[in-house]
Amino acid sequence: MGDGARVLEYTVILRRDDDYSGYWAEVPALPGCVSQGKSKEEALKNVKEAIELHVESMREDGEEVPGEESYRVAVKA
Repeated sequence: MGDGARVLEYTVILRRDDDYSGYWAEVPALPGCVSQGKSKEEALKNVKEAIELHVESMREDGEEVPGEESYRVAVKA
């Protein structure tokens, strides 16, 4: 990444999708940024590309690209 771009990290939620017979991936910090794949690996590869395109589109539109702020919460269940 010699072009001065910063590295962004986002949480990806991966869910099994029985209707699709594969996996559904979404990025909570980037509403509308979703993808899917037949395997976990394919879904993660596809959502990485979706994130890159989503961020590129936001930059082209002059929108601020959000970082991510996350917290872990422990509950007794």
